[in-house]
Amino acid sequence: MSEELNRVRDCWDSKAADWKIQVGDSGDQNRQLNSDPVLHELLGETSGLTILDVGCGTGYLVGMLAKKQAKMIGVDVSPAMIAIASRDVPAGDFRVDDSSQLATVEDQSVDKIVSNYVLMDTPHLDQTMNAMFRVLKPGGIAVLVFSHPCFPQGPDRVTVEDRISYHWGESYFDQQRRHDRPWNHFQTEFVWYHRPVSDYFQSFRRAGFTVDEMREPRIPEDWIDKCSSPEQIRSYRERPMSIAFRLIRPRG
Repeated sequence: MSEELNRVRDCWDSKAADWKIQVGDSGDQNRQLNSDPVLHELLGETSGLTILDVGCGTGYLVGMLAKKQAKMIGVDVSPAMIAIASRDVPAGDFRVDDSSQLATVEDQSVDKIVSNYVLMDTPHLDQTMNAMFRVLKPGGIAVLVFSHPCFPQGPDRVTVEDRISYHWGESYFDQQRRHDRPWNHFQTEFVWYHRPVSDYFQSFRRAGFTVDEMREPRIPEDWIDKCSSPEQIRSYRERPMSIAFRLIRPRG
């Protein structure tokens, strides 16, 4: 395992219990109000299908899709995350595995892949996309949701006009490891890897995928009353927290 991957594993091992508090059994508010509806729409039918959750964390999405009669496999580089998922989601087949290898998953063995807020956390994007392509059946789809690289939460600021602005200390175009301070109840910093959107797109294509759909999830106006604060309403209305892609492994 590379030094960078060890860094990622240790980062998530240290906050596994706190992550379970964050997402619970049904996802945190951002997932519920913004990205999960888009994820489920792009994923489509799940009943009777074998679905791989790459970077499953504590397993909330595995549990949700298992209730829709999917045969769920969840992999995560963090043994601590997998321990919690195995304890709390008995319907899932959970495995400690690196997304850039997927060594526990056979070639062309899964019907669909989902990866929810994970790609920005892997230091090895091309290898991850190659591994996903390998394990996906021809004609299968991968639905990938990750933090929007144009609107990172760390450097955002609210101005006196109550608008959200960004003050970048680095070039948007440069790939680099970044560190975010702990937030909410978390006690340790977050390590992630910034890449521009075009770099993700090109990685998908290099692996052999066809890019079928792209979305920037946003909260529906009739869900605004579900937000917990005026600040959250402003944030959800003014920027996408995430970006979502549906990829297809071509047949033949």
